[in-house]
Amino acid sequence: MKHIHAGKVRDLYEDGDTLLLVASDRVSVYDVVLPTPIPDKGALLTQLSNWWFEYFTEVPNHVVSATDVPAEFAGRGIRVKPLKMLQVECIARGYLTGSGLKEYEHTGTVSGIALPPGLRDGDILPEPIFTPTSKASEGHDEPITFADVVNQEGREVAEQLRDLTLRIYTRGAAHAAVRGVIVADTKVEFGWDGDVLTLGDEVLTSDSSRFWPGAEWEPGRPQRSFDKQFVRDWSTSTGWNKEYPGPEIPAEIVDATRQKYIEAYELITGQSWGAASR
Repeated sequence: MKHIHAGKVRDLYEDGDTLLLVASDRVSVYDVVLPTPIPDKGALLTQLSNWWFEYFTEVPNHVVSATDVPAEFAGRGIRVKPLKMLQVECIARGYLTGSGLKEYEHTGTVSGIALPPGLRDGDILPEPIFTPTSKASEGHDEPITFADVVNQEGREVAEQLRDLTLRIYTRGAAHAAVRGVIVADTKVEFGWDGDVLTLGDEVLTSDSSRFWPGAEWEPGRPQRSFDKQFVRDWSTSTGWNKEYPGPEIPAEIVDATRQKYIEAYELITGQSWGAASR
């Protein structure tokens, strides 16, 4: 196998006419990989993604096999089709928080979409919105508008990206809500498999989404999260300037983060992580 790419979290290997996508235990916040890994994180992301890939049977995805992988990558690696990835991070938001909240507070809009006045941190939006960003190989992704995606990819493709992203978010959020999890927002990525627009990378994981406990949701304040927002909040509290290198993560934050990833996996899938990881 030939190692062809190291992302913030995933490594990509070439193996014949397929690729091996392997999720590491690295954790990235504000586009910086922190020096401390989270044990089992890569396996948790991979297994949750695999569950969702099977759930969204109507959306073409890149998975060739979740089991035909070298033993050292078992549980955290999947064999996938090579895709020509689009240079757009496709984000759907159903709630106002994070960078979307900051933009709204300054302009009353998110990615050029006007929202009602008076919304607070954690408020549900009138309907889910498509708020793409650029896809930076280095540095930070930047917010862009739907019109920017049209200019970059053409109207037909931009509309497909928007519609698929919102469909995945809406259907996934509805399932998660029944299981007691609010999906506040999520990021997905697409590429071309020939002329078929295909879902790649990961889907509705604790790294690509904001997961909140439904029973504790209370707009007007930050929400408790099941995702890496917990690490983001901790890293910010240290006074870190969000530039490389990031701070070492203390053991208690590592343990708490791992438990949040496990809790999200178990609630969404209905499966025990202990059983899934054996």
